[in-house]
Order: sequence, then structure tokens, then C-alpha cells
Amino acid sequence: MIKFLFIISLLLVFTTSDVVGQDKIFTPEEAVGMNPQLSPSGYGQLQWIKGQDEFTFTDKKLVKKTIAGSNVTETLFSLNELNSALVKNDCDSLLKIPQLNWIDAAKLYFIAQNRLFVFNLSDKQIQKISDFPEKAGNFSVNLPSLRVAYTIENNLYVSEGQIHTQITIEPEGIVCGQSVHRNEFGINGGIFWSPDGNSIAFYRMDERMVANYPIVDIDKRIAEVNNEKYPMAGEKSHEVILGVYNLAAKNTVFMKTGEPSEQYLTAVTWNPDNKTIYIGILNHDQNHLALKAFEVASGDITSTLFEETDEKYVEPMDPLYFVPMQNTHFIWMSQRDGFNHLYLYDTTGKLIRQLTQGEWVVTDLHGFDKENDAVYFTATKESPLEQNIYKTSLKSGKLERLSAEKGTHRALLSSSGKYVIDVYSNRETPRTISLINTKSNKSDLIKAETNLLKEYKMGLTSIFSLKANDGTDLYCRIIQPIDFDSLKKYPVIVYVYGGPHAQLVTESWLGGANNYLNYLAQLGYVVFTMDNRGSANRGKKFEQAIFRNVGKIEIEDQLLGVDYLKSLSYVDSARIGVDGWSYGGFLAMTLKLQHPEIFKVAVAGGPVVDWKFYEVMYGERYMDTPQTNPEGYANASLIGQAKNLKGKLMIIHGTSDNTVVWQNSLSFLKKCIDEGVLVDYFVYPGYEHNVRGKDRAHLIKKIATYFQENL
Repeated sequence: MIKFLFIISLLLVFTTSDVVGQDKIFTPEEAVGMNPQLSPSGYGQLQWIKGQDEFTFTDKKLVKKTIAGSNVTETLFSLNELNSALVKNDCDSLLKIPQLNWIDAAKLYFIAQNRLFVFNLSDKQIQKISDFPEKAGNFSVNLPSLRVAYTIENNLYVSEGQIHTQITIEPEGIVCGQSVHRNEFGINGGIFWSPDGNSIAFYRMDERMVANYPIVDIDKRIAEVNNEKYPMAGEKSHEVILGVYNLAAKNTVFMKTGEPSEQYLTAVTWNPDNKTIYIGILNHDQNHLALKAFEVASGDITSTLFEETDEKYVEPMDPLYFVPMQNTHFIWMSQRDGFNHLYLYDTTGKLIRQLTQGEWVVTDLHGFDKENDAVYFTATKESPLEQNIYKTSLKSGKLERLSAEKGTHRALLSSSGKYVIDVYSNRETPRTISLINTKSNKSDLIKAETNLLKEYKMGLTSIFSLKANDGTDLYCRIIQPIDFDSLKKYPVIVYVYGGPHAQLVTESWLGGANNYLNYLAQLGYVVFTMDNRGSANRGKKFEQAIFRNVGKIEIEDQLLGVDYLKSLSYVDSARIGVDGWSYGGFLAMTLKLQHPEIFKVAVAGGPVVDWKFYEVMYGERYMDTPQTNPEGYANASLIGQAKNLKGKLMIIHGTSDNTVVWQNSLSFLKKCIDEGVLVDYFVYPGYEHNVRGKDRAHLIKKIATYFQENL
């Protein structure tokens, strides 16, 4: 075990509410968010009206508007008025306000009941624009034309009013207009409208060479198999190309992205001139990215703007962000210097300047001001625990922080760039909404959420850092049991995720925890969480520490946390449990199997137990292939470690999991039987990678009961 050679830095201790009046304990239903009284009220669908310094939000069954810089808020319309207009159009009424999207200051659109509607504010009337077939999905609306691209099964369509055109006619196994590469590389859709709305770029994914993976549907009288195209690490992946359909010419030109066919097409972005489209082409090994420009009319490559390489992996996560009203300047986000930063380029591929730099990461880019001099973004500059709002000048590089309060901030920038809506929280402050004037930096409070948990008994929460064996700060969170007595000994539950793209410990309400973890503290447990090396928002070195050896450095870091826990006088070191889901399930099982002398009880949900069963894009990024990294795959596999199981382990899996396929835990279960080892196992029939909705309360009961009976 790693020696206890680190310094503890206690940053802050707080309680979530006053002691007076705290007498309630969460129910399992409340622990998973099923009590609406514990959810922030008002200010749903918070958004700016297109082209205006006015923002709107929903408040119960009303849609309201506020003029920035004033205290004037007015009701625009109600759900009843919306339903009245729908009924006049022979449409069913709605139970809640649909997702609204502003066209301009006078009207908005929404999709409901497989129809596209426009609602006019002046007369509170609705205009039905398009009806869609029952199986239509993946709607992408172009403004201001209100043309809609959508998919039916594996093909792509477009509507203009009630005129519908089928763009692709592909056989089963070729999918158009949908997300590709299993949503990795920042990809979350497959339809890309040109700025003028006259062309549609779309992914065409050929999956016919990918093995079918059987997902069993037990809801039928005789169970049926739904085949999922699931390319496992080291196996054949799908092949993707990008087509551009011209609505006037009614023809498609495919961009000549070249060979090899097993490559990843990312960062798809139109040039504002509508003539050029950019694609980030990532090789299959994910260590070389080339940003290329293509002529839309011919599909020919016109230039390679730049290339990025890394001995481990390159992970593009964003498109190009063109400076408004310009065809020649854009911002690229990259970790090339070790941290995710902003780079200003021109379309010849010339780097004009690096806009941000330092040992911190940019987490999101929000837009530009009206003069196109400043770009707005959130970043971790103040602390890895925080995300604050900043702007930097495109010309001088001058950096300015806009958000005043410490915490985790989310920004909504007005189209003029004059105002930012700042939604934030910190450990002392529940969700708060403010309006920042980007010129004066003056901030005006819009809404301060009251502490909705003030009547509940909440354990004391602290956030602190421990030093890893290489000197890296590892941030941790402890929630003490309610009615804490320092003279008593308490059992511990280590809650773990620990994988890429996630950060659990933050300077936000409840310290980044949730009601579930506080529910465990209410049951009498010390609840501990650490963001180990490999997790998010700490830079490339921190994230890439797991490369080719997942389950090694993470375990080392988590054991440092255990050493710290054992040093606390109130911790019962003979009663330590661990709980995690997905990557956290993998780590929970690894900790239990490799250190049964420490972890008395473990719960692992949806766990990866052998990385050769995981998919190509994510799995090969962090592990390479089973053929090129056999030792790493062997070391990370938990199947061969089944014989080491001692004590209590419960594995939970959804039978229809198409992310971490059921084969993972079933293979481990079979090995336990072969080895004569007892293990507890529970499945959720028909559920995919997690248990959601009302049945999530059942999951919480199951986990909590298991710890209560065994820890």
C-alpha cells in the first residue's frame, strides 16, 4: 500500500442549512429527485430572445420575459393560451410548456405531437408549419426558413412546409443523418445546416461490417433479439463519410475524406460563406488529427489547415467557432500545450495567437461581443474546483474575469454580447441567477434560490486535497453522518467514478454531491469521494495518466484516500465499503478484488469487467487495442481476479445495456461459479446503462439495504 506521505489541506467546512428545524430525512424517492418540492422553482428554459437584450423563462405554466438592465418582468403567455391556440388548430392540448425556440422577437417555434408549430406573440395564434410521420426523429430546424431535416429509421429527409423530400435511400446497415462514432469526440448529432439554409451536411455511417450484438427484449410473449451494432476494441469499426445535399439542385456530393476508411470525422463546421466545410479527421489510433477544408461543390480537399499529434491520443471535442461576420477567422480549442485553451486562426491555417494559456482549462466557449473584439468562455483559472466566466480580447489577449462569486458558473451570452446571464452555485449558496453587464462588470441579482433542504438533517461536508505520490493535488469530499459524534466510530462508503470526462468534487452546491450521497450520510455513513488522476478538468497529463493501464493509477490514488480515512479517529477502518457505476463500477470491483482486506462491502453497477468487451472509440483511446496492448488488457481484466473475491460484492446490471454490454458482468458471474466463489447479483430487466425514473428509487433502496445488512 502507498505510504501516507501527503499533506492534508482543509479548504472549507460547511453545513447546508441552519441547525434549527432540521428534522427530516430523505426518502429513497427524494434521494433520486422525485420530490418536486426539492427542485429549484421557476426559470426553466432560460434563454435570450434572438437578436434582443431580453430573456425569457418558464415559471410553472407561464412564459415570462425580462428586459436586461431593468427590473421589468412581464408574462408573455400561459400554457392555457398555448393550448387554446392548439385546440383551434384541431390539435391536442399539452400538459406542460414544450421546448420553445425563438425565431425573432415576435414569434417562436416548437415541435410537439410530431408537428412543427409557430406561435405569434401579437395575436397568440399558432400556425402549423409541418406534419411529420410517426417514426420521424432527430429533428433539426433551420432558421429563418423553418425547413426541417429529420430521420426515419436509417434515412434522412427534409421538409419545407408540408413538402417532404427523402434525401437518402440506403439499405439497412447504412445510417444517415444520425450521430456517429458512438457520440465520442464531442459528436452529438449527424445533421449540419449550412448558414444560408440551402444545404444540409450529414453523416453517412456504414455499419454493415460491424458485428451484431444481441440485446434481448423480454417484453414480447416470445423474447426477441434487437441487434446493436457494437464495435468492440480491436474489432472492425464502422466507416463514415460526410455528404452535402443541395436543396435547390436536389443532389448530394460526398466529401473526399480519403482512406483508410476506419477513421473518425469530427469538428464538422461550415464556413459562413456556405462554400467550404471543415472536418477534423482523426486517425483510427486517435493520435493524429488533421483539420481539412473541403470545397462543397466538388467534395475536393482544398487545404490542410493544421495537424495535431500526441504520443498517447488527441481528443477533439469542439467545432470551429467562426468570429461573427467574418469568413476568415475562427477559434480552435485544443489541449496541445497540456491544457485546453483557445487558439485564434485564419482559414489559411495561420495561427494568429494563442488566446488563453496557463495551467488551467477552458471548459466552454459562449460567444463574441458585437464588435467581435472579445470572446467569452468559462474556465478553471481560479481553482480546479471552480468554473468562472471570463472574456479575452482577440486583439490584445487581455483577460478579464466577469463572475465575481466563487463557485461553478454557467453562462448564457446575449447576441449583442452586452449581457451574460450567470447561473451559479457554491458550497454555501444554492443556485443563483445574476445578470452581468459585460462592459461595466456590474452584476444584478435576478433570482436567489432558497435552501430547499433547510428542513432536512444534513451531514457536515468538507472539501480538501491530498497529495498523490507524484505531488499532484487530488481533491476529495467527505460528508459526515448526521448527528455526528467525534467519539464514535462510523462505517465509510467510498463513492467512486474516477474515469475520463467526469469531475465529482466541485465548488458548487453540496460540494458537487447529490441527495443520494447525503442520504447515505443520513443512514449513518461517512461518505468519501476523490477525483483521482484520469478524471476531468485537470489538464492532459492528469487525464492521460491512465493510458494503456486503466485501473492502476486510479487505484493508487483511491488507496491514498483510504489511508487518510484510516487516520481519522471517527472512522471504523474495519467497515469500509465502496460504491460506483460504469467506470466507477469497474473501479469499485477492482478495489474490492485487489484489496479485500480493506473493503468489506462493494456495490458495482454497470461495470466494465474486461475492456475487450468495451467499444472501439472510448476503449482504444485509453487502452489501445487488445492486440497492441495485451498486458494492459490482461492487468485490467477482472474476470481472472474472481478467485480473489472475499466478503460481499453485489453487481447490478441492466439487461438491455448497450453501453457496457451485459456480457461484462455475466462473464464475471460465470467465472465466480467456475471458481466456486459466492457473489451477489441483481439485474434490472429492460434497462440500459442506468436505472432512471421511478425505478431509480428501487435501485437506491437496493444499494442502501445491501450496505445496511453487510457493512
